[in-house]
Amino acid sequence: MKSDIEIAQAAQLMPIAKVAESLDILEEDLELYGRYKAKLSDDLISRIWDRPNGKLILVTAINPTPAGEGKTTTTVGLGEAFGKLNKKAVIALREPSLGPCFGVKGGAAGGGYAQVVPMEDLNLHFTGDFHAITSANNLLAAMLDNHIQQGNALSIDTRQIVWKRCLDMNDRVLRNIVVGLGSKADGVVREDRFVITVASEIMAVLCLADDMHDLKRRLGNMIVAYNYEGKPVTAEDLHATGAMAALLKDALKPNLIQTLEHTPAIVHGGPFANIAHGCNSVRATKTALKLADYVITEAGFGADLGAEKFFDIKCRKAGLRPDAVVLVATIRALKYNGGVKKEDLGTENLNALKSGIVNLEKHIDNLQKYGVPVIVTLNSFVTDTEAETDFVEQFCRKRNCEFALSKVWESGGEGGIPLARKVLETLETRKSNFKPLYENSMSLEKKIETVAKEIYGADGVTYAPAAAKELKRIADMGMSDFPVCMAKTQYSLSDDQTRLGRPTGFTIHVREVYVSAGAEFVVAVTGAIMTMPGLPKTPAAERIDIDDTGVIHGLF
Repeated sequence: MKSDIEIAQAAQLMPIAKVAESLDILEEDLELYGRYKAKLSDDLISRIWDRPNGKLILVTAINPTPAGEGKTTTTVGLGEAFGKLNKKAVIALREPSLGPCFGVKGGAAGGGYAQVVPMEDLNLHFTGDFHAITSANNLLAAMLDNHIQQGNALSIDTRQIVWKRCLDMNDRVLRNIVVGLGSKADGVVREDRFVITVASEIMAVLCLADDMHDLKRRLGNMIVAYNYEGKPVTAEDLHATGAMAALLKDALKPNLIQTLEHTPAIVHGGPFANIAHGCNSVRATKTALKLADYVITEAGFGADLGAEKFFDIKCRKAGLRPDAVVLVATIRALKYNGGVKKEDLGTENLNALKSGIVNLEKHIDNLQKYGVPVIVTLNSFVTDTEAETDFVEQFCRKRNCEFALSKVWESGGEGGIPLARKVLETLETRKSNFKPLYENSMSLEKKIETVAKEIYGADGVTYAPAAAKELKRIADMGMSDFPVCMAKTQYSLSDDQTRLGRPTGFTIHVREVYVSAGAEFVVAVTGAIMTMPGLPKTPAAERIDIDDTGVIHGLF
């Protein structure tokens, strides 16, 4: 079979203006980036804002494994299947980060015959949104250091600067740096560090803002440092809000592309799910809900991260009410959770499946706590046996879950029709009674403990002294009503990535806490999670090339 990029490059793309017609979008409502990409205009969004919403379907997954789960592939294929059933549907996805594309993770356009295209554009520079975020972030950093250099009228304590520079590339040597070296004119010497662009608070702010007014409010509220009295200094104090907003003017507009079967896909924003809140922009999701009868969106990594943050941060803040959730698993991944080595996953092993399915069980339990109907789908592989598939189906039905097989990777929308029909049936017969996991009025410590115990299955939470002290300062600043954004490994329900399945008898250790006052959530960093990833021993970049005719190879 062809590789993902070969399938994407062989596709016959439809002009994006033609794709937009299926959503009753006029060409004058598009800001074209070539023939196959466009931004949706502010005028269009304003004009449709009072329309009723379509149905919102979240796609999430079990914890990721080297065996692969196919969450984005399932999301795209489900959208294509809705199209096959003549339903007016749109997919709402995140934009991929450049760093992982050249690192170990690869791209994020789906796979096989369930991809969004143009695949190379999406996985590389796309419409420049991430570059705009990087520029706005680093403008603020430059204005902060310049303010200190020019007399420090705000009495900023250089030991309490919390704003970091960013770069949309995995580069471990930038995790800890020293700036200001050289002569007196070169700035004040201090320790600093970079984060990857998708971990920048500006990414979270952009993805949670409703419009330009809301964006500017949030940008202005971002805390960059504390003064000698311990009081916060914000971007607005540095008079940086307007310039940052100007850089983000176009990045605020959602992007429209298509699937291999020409289903519309709105792709916008991309905060990491293990570091930030892991969802595409509120603006993209709300726009999609006004344009289509069914919106299929996804949240990053496993349901313990992406879905929890989708529900407890994005839906809470944006007033969204999901109607159903699709939980993606594979036989291979479940057997991997049961202790089978990657090279042996193609052999039937019901004992390992029974051991590893506890990971799926915990995610089902978690999702049902939010009151949203759950449909489990198995992303099918040719090595799956009938006995293995039947076991998973019966397991799900005993837990009040709907079940459907998905073969979208090999068959596109046609392979997703059974899943699409099951989702439609669920929407018609099961009512969503969505509610967040915790109340705003809870203390920050109680919110963290609730997520740790209820979602991860932990016995409790411990805090590094600095983290406990920061929680008190955040509460003293009047921000204890914010939701919490847990920064945790995606590979385990615990904060130890080696503990697979459904671990028990562990505590979550919070080593760092900080407030994202513009995004309006509090980040709790656990385990060994890092906000600037590194490259693996053999990065994907070594396999990526472009030939003399301009065709890219090796991107996946």
